[in-house]
Amino acid sequence: MILGKNERRKGLVLLLDGVAEVYVEHEGYDEVLEVVQKGGLIGFSSLADFLGASKGGKEELVAVRAAERCDVLVIPFSVLARLWDDPNVHDYLLTQACVRLKDVYVSLAEQIKQARKFGDSTSFVVPVQDLMVRDVVTLPPTATVQEAAKKMAATHISSIVVTNEQKLCGILTETDLVERVLGQSLPYDTVVEQVMTKDVATISRFAYYYDALAMMIERGVKHLPVVDDEKVQGIVTFSDLMRKKNESIMRTIQQIDYADEQTLPKMKTAIYELLATMLRDQVPIAQCLNMITKLYDRLVWRCMALALNEVGEPPCRFAFYLMGSGGRREQFLLTDQDHFLVYESDEYASYFAQLGEAMVRFMEKAGYERCKGKMMASEEAWRGSLEVWRDRLREWMIHATNDNLLLAQNFFSYRFVYGEIELHRAFEQMIREQLNRAKMFFFRLVEVERQHEIPTLDRPIRSLFGLERKTIDMKKEVLFPYHHSVQILGLIYGVVSGTPFERIEKLKDKHALSPSFAKDVQKAAENVLAIYVRHKWNQYKANQQASSVLSFTTMTTREKDELILSLKTLKQLQTQLLSRF
Repeated sequence: MILGKNERRKGLVLLLDGVAEVYVEHEGYDEVLEVVQKGGLIGFSSLADFLGASKGGKEELVAVRAAERCDVLVIPFSVLARLWDDPNVHDYLLTQACVRLKDVYVSLAEQIKQARKFGDSTSFVVPVQDLMVRDVVTLPPTATVQEAAKKMAATHISSIVVTNEQKLCGILTETDLVERVLGQSLPYDTVVEQVMTKDVATISRFAYYYDALAMMIERGVKHLPVVDDEKVQGIVTFSDLMRKKNESIMRTIQQIDYADEQTLPKMKTAIYELLATMLRDQVPIAQCLNMITKLYDRLVWRCMALALNEVGEPPCRFAFYLMGSGGRREQFLLTDQDHFLVYESDEYASYFAQLGEAMVRFMEKAGYERCKGKMMASEEAWRGSLEVWRDRLREWMIHATNDNLLLAQNFFSYRFVYGEIELHRAFEQMIREQLNRAKMFFFRLVEVERQHEIPTLDRPIRSLFGLERKTIDMKKEVLFPYHHSVQILGLIYGVVSGTPFERIEKLKDKHALSPSFAKDVQKAAENVLAIYVRHKWNQYKANQQASSVLSFTTMTTREKDELILSLKTLKQLQTQLLSRF
């Protein structure tokens, strides 16, 4: 603690080194108002008392604490009084006050803007308990399907929750009645327990709109019982969610699984509109990317279904993988295609060449551009049997040229999205076997990373006479080094796939990262991604040329502070990797 709440201020505090947080306590939660960097002054509000411009005795509402080890210079008001006639002191304090006042107004304007957005009744941050139907229609497991059908008709609902003393047993929907009762010619006195869905997706009433929507998309369901303390508290349906949002968008998204060549392009537009709404509603970026990725995955699955329909049934088992931002689950705007194919036997190479070509064509219709570097399954270099891929990986590792390292970096961002899971497991086992003999390969990867160290903004981003650095390339200078650091550390510990967050969790489990540092890295990465996504989305909305270069002048005060702290944490991760070699 540097300055406590209600603690009488005896002077100003100049931060010589380190980072401090100005915060206010509210309902048991600390809300950070400002992050003060090296060179910043703390205690400005007490200057008014010192100058006699306000009545003393008012309580201090905020407190200040060190976010890391700090060196400070305490400047008592008695010292300021002796130096007050020095014009240099006047100029310095006036400049600091003007910069701080400007930041306060910018921050206040941003907060008002966001508050108005949150006031939107259709916000994605509406809690489930505000959406759910509390008067749930239920039946016991021993009821008959005829009773269930009559109750559905009488109450005009499409599902009944099956409970035993308020505890969830299952759910019975109209689809269940059609497929499992009428379709199987079962008698009407069949008990509900025999035909209900037992593995029911549920949600807590404390979850949010976007959680419910993401779960429905992932599980392919339209009804979510709301369960807390093992008891059914209510139910939320897809129809409930549609009534809260643009119904045409939601219905279009529902049609992804049935899209054809003509309707594929409409899916991109609908997903973009949903993304815009989620960004406007300030949905946490990790949740936002998670939901959008699930929709893009369904779009890829649909493209694969259309491709298979065109070239015919596969003659052997195969697996299809995404790479790049799609592989990392960080794709929000459709970029170029990055993917590859693995199959069982070279005997069927010609079939999978056709499948790769068809897949690229359908994905292009859906809005994915062709990869300029030709890292696509349509290219011979990005498809093959297990044996071919074994030889390819061995070539990259033995002849670790810069070109081969670039291919390997992109490859190791892969994610399995379609195909036979057993083949995928065999593929990953082959990769691990190759990596067991790849110490020189790791060394070369790390050497490349030494040339791309994450920058740190040691001096305050709001310096006295303007910014020392005006821009930063978020992709090349921050995200790529972060991704590669997690990727290489993962490979060293046998973690060959997964999103960056998943790899960090596995590295924590393997004690390669401490639990607290792993959490810090994930938070830092999420902050950087939030800034990057909004930057790119604003470019897209303004119809500007896409660029990952971010100007500090376009950032809010809070974004600048978060970026400074996040870069420090990601830099520590990269340093930890580099120190191993």
